[in-house]
Amino acid sequence: MTQTAPTSTTPPTARRVALASAVGATIEWYDFFLYGTAAAVVFDKLYFNGLDGPAAQFAAFATFAVGFFARPVGGLVFGHFGDRIGRKQMLLLTLVIMGVGTALIGLLPTYDQIGVWAPVALVLLRVLQGIGVGGEYGGAVLLAVEYAPAGRRGFYGSFAHIGVPGGLVLAAGAFSLAGLLPEESFLAWGWRACFLVSILLLGIGAYIRLSVMETPEFAKVQERKEISQLPLRDLLAQQPRPLLLGMGTRFIEGFTFNLFSVYLLAYVATNLELPRSWALDAIMVGAALGVVLVPIAGALSDRVGRKPVYRVGAWIGLLFAFPAAALVHTEERWAISLVFVVGLGVVYGTVYGPLAAFWSELFDTRYRYTALSTLYQVSGILASGLTPLIAAWLVTRGEGTLWWVAAYNVAVGVISLVCAHFLPETRGRSLDREDADEPDARERVTV
Repeated sequence: MTQTAPTSTTPPTARRVALASAVGATIEWYDFFLYGTAAAVVFDKLYFNGLDGPAAQFAAFATFAVGFFARPVGGLVFGHFGDRIGRKQMLLLTLVIMGVGTALIGLLPTYDQIGVWAPVALVLLRVLQGIGVGGEYGGAVLLAVEYAPAGRRGFYGSFAHIGVPGGLVLAAGAFSLAGLLPEESFLAWGWRACFLVSILLLGIGAYIRLSVMETPEFAKVQERKEISQLPLRDLLAQQPRPLLLGMGTRFIEGFTFNLFSVYLLAYVATNLELPRSWALDAIMVGAALGVVLVPIAGALSDRVGRKPVYRVGAWIGLLFAFPAAALVHTEERWAISLVFVVGLGVVYGTVYGPLAAFWSELFDTRYRYTALSTLYQVSGILASGLTPLIAAWLVTRGEGTLWWVAAYNVAVGVISLVCAHFLPETRGRSLDREDADEPDARERVTV
């Protein structure tokens, strides 16, 4: 007994916490991205088959966007309590919400079985998913960043961001395997199995997160009795400018991911009438490359700075916009596969890698969970959730081509680069505002 006690009270290493953050985030994003993949290839046939052609696809993408409108609600609620109670408890709760919501989608009757109640229930469960992942993001990032050594925050923080491409790899892989079934079996039960697996993943994620203690940065705030009574109020009063500019830097990240992982999948399968299976395989390869490049970009930002690494990724995304459209228009499989790999791997991995540390280092610990949740989830409505709908509309304006989508891509890149320009470089900045030199840091409200 005397030998086991120290084990239970010894703080976990930064590496162990980063791994726990990556695994938990991957599971939650797997749940969330399953819906995006299903919206592109299944839901228009099963839940909106009362509509015709493009209308059914628009409806499926609209329900996909609903999750992004719900995410700010989850972000604000869980961010508030994450800044008042702690990061760990909120992460466990969001994991349960996501897992239950996803599993219930796998059990949901279709439009042919229960009529209009099917899409209504689908929307409600998508809202539940949005609330869960809305609260998860800030906690997963802070779990990794606030445990990391000062000189390695870019690297360890990026492990929480591995969850996004990692979740997409699992979601695309699950649907790719299910797609090997005959079409009738795939639509009858194959896609449902992908959602029901979430129950097993929920157990794994909960076990891992239970093994992690509260972050040391939040513990300092508790010890100094500086817990904010209203984190959102303090955030908006003291750091509105970094919040708004941070939302702008999110634009290219959210747009890139959802354009390549959701809309282009539907475009290839529906507009070009090419096999869905090899498009999913290309997405898996691109997302797998993103899993590798995210921590590399994060580690590089520890050496050269957050902004230089981010800008390289944003410029690649901007310059690749029109070549990507041209490659897709060739309808050659190798060309389209290259587009998925460059978009989800090179562009997304480079942009996303440094952002966990970059955003975290911008804000005070007292309201940092609220700040990251607000930044990520509110901006995500336009940057992520509406991207497939906007792209689908631009394609109709472009007579079936992607040229207007490419122009929108360029505009998104410009906005993000301008916002990054006006933000400070944060590498080397202390997370504890008592040690920081910025004016914002000295304006403390003790409650």
